[in-house]
Amino acid sequence: MSAFLRKASLIFTVMMDQGRKMMELSKQVLQKVSFDPRLFQKELSKAVKWLGQRDQLLFKAWCLATFGHQYKEVILDVFQKTMRT
Repeated sequence: MSAFLRKASLIFTVMMDQGRKMMELSKQVLQKVSFDPRLFQKELSKAVKWLGQRDQLLFKAWCLATFGHQYKEVILDVFQKTMRT
C-alpha cells in the first residue's frame, strides 16, 4: 500500500472515530436536556450539524426511538432542515 493510501486510510479512520464520539456525546446531552422542548431542539440542531450524512441517519433513528414519543415533530423538523442544506 502506498504512503498516500495509508495516510488517507488513517485520516478516514480518525474522522469516523471523531464522528462516533460526537454522536455519543450528543446522545448524552439530549438525554440531559429532554425536559425542555426549546433546549432539546437547539441541542439537536447543533448535534446534527456536527455529524456526517451516514451518522445523521443513525442518529435520527436513535432520536426517534428514544424521544419519538415526546419530540417526534421536533426531530423530524430538525433533520428535514439539516438534510436540505
